[in-house]
Amino acid sequence: MMTDNDPGPTTTASSPPGSALSSVLRQDLPASLVVFLVALPLSLGVALASGAPVVAGLIAAAVGGVVAGLLGGSSIQVSGPTASLAVVVAGAVQQFGWAAMCFITVGAGVLQILFGLSRVARAALGIAPVVVHAMLAGIGVIIALQQVHVLLGGTTVGSPWASVLALPHQVMSVHGGGLFVGLLVIAVLIGWQYLPRRVRVVPGPLVAVVAATVVSLVLPLGVERVHLDGSLLEGIGLPALPHGGWGPILLTMLAVALIASVETLLSAVAVDKMRPERRTDFDRELLGQGAANMTSGLLGGLPVAAVIVRSITNANAGARTRASTVLHGCWVLVFALALVGLVRQIPTAALAGLLVLIGVQLVKLAHIKRARRTGDLYVYVITVVAVVALNLLQGMVIGLIASFALLLWRVVKVSIEATPRPDGGWLVRVEGPCTFLAVPKLTAELAKVPAEAEVTVELSVDFLDHAACDLLAEWTAERESVGGTVHVVELGTARMARAQDGPPERGQARKAVDEAIRPWRRTGGVDPIAAGIAAYHRGHAHLLRPHLDGLRHRPDTDTFFLTCADARIVPNVITSSGPGDLFTVRNVGNLVPVGGSDVSVEAALIYALDKLDVRTVVVCGHSGCGAMEALYGQVQAGPGLDDWLAHAQPTLTAYQQGHPVAEAAARAGFGPIDQLGMVNVARQVETLVAYPAVRSGMRERGVVVSGLFFDLATARVIEVTAEGIAEFDDRRSGLAAEPV
Repeated sequence: MMTDNDPGPTTTASSPPGSALSSVLRQDLPASLVVFLVALPLSLGVALASGAPVVAGLIAAAVGGVVAGLLGGSSIQVSGPTASLAVVVAGAVQQFGWAAMCFITVGAGVLQILFGLSRVARAALGIAPVVVHAMLAGIGVIIALQQVHVLLGGTTVGSPWASVLALPHQVMSVHGGGLFVGLLVIAVLIGWQYLPRRVRVVPGPLVAVVAATVVSLVLPLGVERVHLDGSLLEGIGLPALPHGGWGPILLTMLAVALIASVETLLSAVAVDKMRPERRTDFDRELLGQGAANMTSGLLGGLPVAAVIVRSITNANAGARTRASTVLHGCWVLVFALALVGLVRQIPTAALAGLLVLIGVQLVKLAHIKRARRTGDLYVYVITVVAVVALNLLQGMVIGLIASFALLLWRVVKVSIEATPRPDGGWLVRVEGPCTFLAVPKLTAELAKVPAEAEVTVELSVDFLDHAACDLLAEWTAERESVGGTVHVVELGTARMARAQDGPPERGQARKAVDEAIRPWRRTGGVDPIAAGIAAYHRGHAHLLRPHLDGLRHRPDTDTFFLTCADARIVPNVITSSGPGDLFTVRNVGNLVPVGGSDVSVEAALIYALDKLDVRTVVVCGHSGCGAMEALYGQVQAGPGLDDWLAHAQPTLTAYQQGHPVAEAAARAGFGPIDQLGMVNVARQVETLVAYPAVRSGMRERGVVVSGLFFDLATARVIEVTAEGIAEFDDRRSGLAAEPV
């Protein structure tokens, strides 16, 4: 079952069978071994955290690799038991028993197949990311609280609150040997990430568990070890129908299906960003996940979902086809059948230490910072608290409700302010949706305006209902009737004339839309510009006229601003600057090819430094840059663009060699393309600093060279330095910034 976007090992005229086999042996086989070494200790740890038989984790890892790998819609994604489901599984095992949990896993697989057949996969991506991140953080807190008891020599406690209450007693009765082993695992995992990249080819979790196991065998620590009866084949068992009410069973089944599906789809999105040439078929991926969960449940395994850590490891290890994913499942199967004795030597405290760190790492600082800068921190905190205090499903529902409430608040929030101008007139600013809810505030602000004052009303609104419109129209008419002057400037998309006409009759809505977008539908390039100029004359010319009049005979530019030609980047908007402030140069990828055959940027730079006496030189990149995507994928785009992007090859080399800016961007949650874009900004800044004219300006006139990055998703500007990235603190002016 292959699709057009499936780059599996198929045979074509340009790719003979020998070539496909050679690719598998050179790239997929080594990658499968790396993923296997990562999956093995994590699968055992997840089984321990789930309160399930240890062999259930191995079964799920093998089934996830083989079944989901063969039938899923992604060629790179790796599936298996995941920590995000451990809390749900642990609760179900305690409530219904292990055999009933296997039945629930089968039912969850059936639901996922129904999701795939109904083509609702992309709808799951509509869940607010902050809710998903907070859910994972809540799961991490629960796992850490439960496993810290095992680390101290005890057993897991039911609820998080009970875990907290029982913790002092557990600390007083700590088992020294187990604590030593667990802390050794944590220390190795933390230290491993600071070792050279060539050493980190060996997975840290495997090294930590092996080291702890060897130490526990050499030293007389008296630690408890993994309990495993018989082989993998003896652990395979049929699920059993649960006893009692079906309501909780169906809710648990739905929770497993939803969480597994959402995590799988989010993982697929992340993998697609790393490998944009291999897009995932989301509906087929859910079908594959459903089949894997049905198989795993029937064989006595844990629920299966795509695991982002293993998927990224697979991609970074060089996997090219689904053969890597399938082979990793085969290696797990071989290990479980032939080397069960090694599993029995692993201390449970070692796996507990691994799980404690996994739980802590699920609470990602980058997610918290992103929630803060996007204004979603309240939703994040509410969701985390609800997941920990109640349960995962209820926490997710509460998080979605909080997210929707925040959305409503943003929709209805309006800013209204009446202020005097230096010339004696008054300015009334209205920003946001202006509805009947804003009428009391609007009335109060309009009442501040003196009767004899000339008034300008700026309507920066995207929605204006008849109640607010009637109030403004009546107030305007009343002032003008006694000789007053009111200028209504409509800066937003809403218009008072349309609001007063009321909603269109049947068949008129389409005509209104056509009328609004007609200038952009015409060809020839004149009408769109003409329409824009007309709108400018109506809404903005009066604001710019005084300022431009003062700039007629003198340049007032202080900043040389180099940015990408991308139409989504508007320098004056993101820097809150006006006419005369920026000497702007734009090209594809915001590159600085000084000293070469292309002298356009160099000429503009020399003119700005010598003639305009600029004191600031800025390079500004942005997220989702097409030039960086082409550079990252080494896309052959044609002679002109290829020749131009050759100037960016040093950027790609610096990124591949582990530039500190790329590492900082990765920690902040940015994908590979955006990481490359930030490295590109840092590299262009280095080029500018080394340029003689700039270096002379820095030495003689204090010229400052800086790098910026505009994140389209959050509309935030980030500072890029040689060592990393930092976010601007709105409470301070200038380039003061906080590290990300």
